[in-house]
Amino acid sequence: MPGTPATHQLFVDGTWREGGDGSYPVVNPATEQVVGHAPEASATDVADAVAAARRAHRDWSRTSPAERAALLDRIADAVLDHAAELVPLLQAETGATLRVASSMQLPVVADRFRRYARGAREPGTAALAPQPVAASPLAPGGLTNAVAVRRPVGVVGCVTSYNFPIVNLAGKLAPALATGNTVVAKPAPQDPLTCLRLGEIFQEAGAPPGIFNVVTGSGAAPGAALVASPDVDMISFTGSTAVGRRIAADGGATMKRLLLELGGKGAAVVLADADLPTAVAAIGSTWAFHSGQICTAPTRALVHRSRYQELVAALARYAAALPVGDPLRPGTVVGPLISAAHRDRVEGYISGALAEGARLVAGGTRKEHAADAAPLPGTGFYVPPTLLTEVTPGMAVAREEVFGPVVVVLPFDDEEQAVELANSTEFGLYDYVFSGDTARAYALAGRLRSGSVGVNTAQRHAETPFGGFKQSGLGRDGGSYALDAYTELQALVWQS
Repeated sequence: MPGTPATHQLFVDGTWREGGDGSYPVVNPATEQVVGHAPEASATDVADAVAAARRAHRDWSRTSPAERAALLDRIADAVLDHAAELVPLLQAETGATLRVASSMQLPVVADRFRRYARGAREPGTAALAPQPVAASPLAPGGLTNAVAVRRPVGVVGCVTSYNFPIVNLAGKLAPALATGNTVVAKPAPQDPLTCLRLGEIFQEAGAPPGIFNVVTGSGAAPGAALVASPDVDMISFTGSTAVGRRIAADGGATMKRLLLELGGKGAAVVLADADLPTAVAAIGSTWAFHSGQICTAPTRALVHRSRYQELVAALARYAAALPVGDPLRPGTVVGPLISAAHRDRVEGYISGALAEGARLVAGGTRKEHAADAAPLPGTGFYVPPTLLTEVTPGMAVAREEVFGPVVVVLPFDDEEQAVELANSTEFGLYDYVFSGDTARAYALAGRLRSGSVGVNTAQRHAETPFGGFKQSGLGRDGGSYALDAYTELQALVWQS
């Protein structure tokens, strides 16, 4: 019927099928209306998807780099060709603002497929220097030669996050396919519809059946089945540290290869000589970019005590200037969080901090809000840009990943204390240093236990290795490092 939300299907072995366990609603975070219905994959559905990927791997792993590159380029073209259909669906299921959905999601998906079309052609063989070896009981003497060759891992289970669903999937899928693997994807339950539509893109691009499969579900069962399957060789996961720990433990039973990009609690270290507007704009990205639902967000502002009051005042002005509301309006900067449950979780961190003695400078919960906070829309899962001071390092809001538009400010007296504060959480994904002396910032960055450090910027570099220290994950992807992540090294040795 016109206006009835569509019921989507699973994509398995190049064909569409109903979910074996029915379907569930996907809700627009801004309107609280149903966008569509996603299929509930049964255990049989997951097993069939894995079997299809296993069958397809034999031929796909033997295709030439040029063939793989050509397919990935065609997929990139098709993504852009269908942007007018995909962007509204993506925006509706994620709650992302129009600017983020149209300029920082779909184009990035195409870019990632193109990057790994080039990656498919990168050399996968490294020659090692010959070694003269004397005769032994093992073999005759001679000049021993060797090469190290990247080989595909096999079947990869890609379990992806809700904040940038199709971007995150493309970042896993493209390098996995480029290196000869096949994939079973399990998108996050909150917004899987655009990921399912990617199956149509693959069909249009002429992809062989089975190299890409998508199973969805409202709970953890489909992802857990991928982790448990002996026919899945690798799990690539982006999400919370708690789930990552379970995947690592369960995947160990079958010695799966793991790529885990987990939580973050980014520290922005603002030294006394920092350019404050630069630091404020970077820290403010926690509010201004997808409502803080970013694992790399600089959610902890650690500032030299001599600049503390100045930074707090500047951040308060920045927060107050950000338009909050309907993500479809061109001027909106801060949209909703992904779900009512997540909004309640973020509000719980704010309320907990206030109960422990923190001071609310901007934003807040629906019950506890700053005096000058603008009213929120009547529907949708909104938390306004929130700034907390008088926070201690032991508070949960200063230690745990909130994954929302919440910034805490803590002062320090010297670099030793700044480093201690920055390294005081279990996370180590992305930190930042702001200083007028880049050599000083560079030296301090080397003391931070973090996979990435931005020096006077929150900008990214797509070719850098991406991943975390400590509880922020295992392994690295990004650029050519992703080609290593989705391959095994095989040594070939011969004698002349």
